[in-house]
Amino acid sequence: MYKHILVATDGSKLSQKAVTHAIALAQALGAKMTVFYASPDYPLPAYADGVVYEPVSKKEYAALANQEAEKILSAIAQKAEAGGLECATVHTIAPAPWEAILAAAKKAKAEAIVMASHGRRGVSALLLGSETQKVLTHSKIPVIVVR
Repeated sequence: MYKHILVATDGSKLSQKAVTHAIALAQALGAKMTVFYASPDYPLPAYADGVVYEPVSKKEYAALANQEAEKILSAIAQKAEAGGLECATVHTIAPAPWEAILAAAKKAKAEAIVMASHGRRGVSALLLGSETQKVLTHSKIPVIVVR
C-alpha cells in the first residue's frame, strides 16, 4: 500500500500519538518513514518607544530552532529505528507549517502523511486555523489524521 510515510510532529503529546500510529503503520506495511518538524518563523521584532527590540538574532534563532528540532526528531528516530524502521528526519523554519509539510512530503516522495489534529472547534478553530485542515485541503496524497 504505502512504501513511504511522512509523519509531521510539533513535539506535543497529541503529536506523539500520531508518531506512534505512523510507526505501527510503517511496521505493518514494511514502509520507510520520514519525520518532519517545522519550527515557527523568526519572530518579528517589537517596536516600542521609538526603539526596535529583537529578542535574538536570526542566526541565534536558527541555532535554537535546530537544537529544539534535533531533540524532538532524534527521540522519534530512535523509537522508529528500535522498531526496525528506516527513518529519516527533516527540519525547516517555516512561516506556514502546512505548506512546509506538503513540500517535505513531495520532496521525500512520501505516499501518505500522518499527523495529529488538536480538534479545535467553533470560534477557536476559526481564529487559530488548523494546519491539519490546510494539509487535508491541499494535499494530493492521503492524509491520516490521529486524534
